[in-house]
Amino acid sequence: MKKIKDLPEFSRPREKLKEKGVEALSDTELIAVILGSGNKDQDVMTLASRIAKLISENKGRISLEDISCIDGIGLAKASQILAGFELARRHIVKESVKITEAKDVLPLISDISNKQQEYFVCISLNGANELIEKRIVTVGLLDKSQVHPREVFSDVITDRAASVIFAHNHPSGELKPSNSDLKIHEQLTNAAKIFGIKVLDHIIVSKKGYYSFQEEGQIH
Repeated sequence: MKKIKDLPEFSRPREKLKEKGVEALSDTELIAVILGSGNKDQDVMTLASRIAKLISENKGRISLEDISCIDGIGLAKASQILAGFELARRHIVKESVKITEAKDVLPLISDISNKQQEYFVCISLNGANELIEKRIVTVGLLDKSQVHPREVFSDVITDRAASVIFAHNHPSGELKPSNSDLKIHEQLTNAAKIFGIKVLDHIIVSKKGYYSFQEEGQIH
């Protein structure tokens, strides 16, 4: 029976997490990290694979009894998995956020309004205008070369997003878009059309308030 220590170091779940971040781990590897070890009959990766299959088949809705039914999983390991799910449910999993106007976006970008550097944010939405993900694309002075469509839309396409909202802050407090802002907006809007993704708004925030391209009639 192969143990974790028998695997090449670069492929061990904990070492992989340390080197590449938790996002790089598969479901099986994540579960293996939670379990920590296998038992005398099955290695941890085999147990983790069986649990991952159960979770997938039940679309994440699992009970202590469900996990305990897996041969080799006792109360202790079943409790570890279930506790991890509950912790995520309470603190990590996003509630559905629907965007209908610029003011709905403001709570999502309030963290950049007082920053001393310019942050460019892309928010991806599904067909019902519900939040999929918010990502910081760049930090620093904005220009066309830094905010490149490739960087903006690579994850948006992976999200299978129907639309996006752009946002950035002005540390100076000025709310009106600069010439550079307008050029970036035009470049990204043209790219969005090619990808079949709708640009719903572009919002500038500062300590003085916000400016919405949509409200100002600049979204076409």
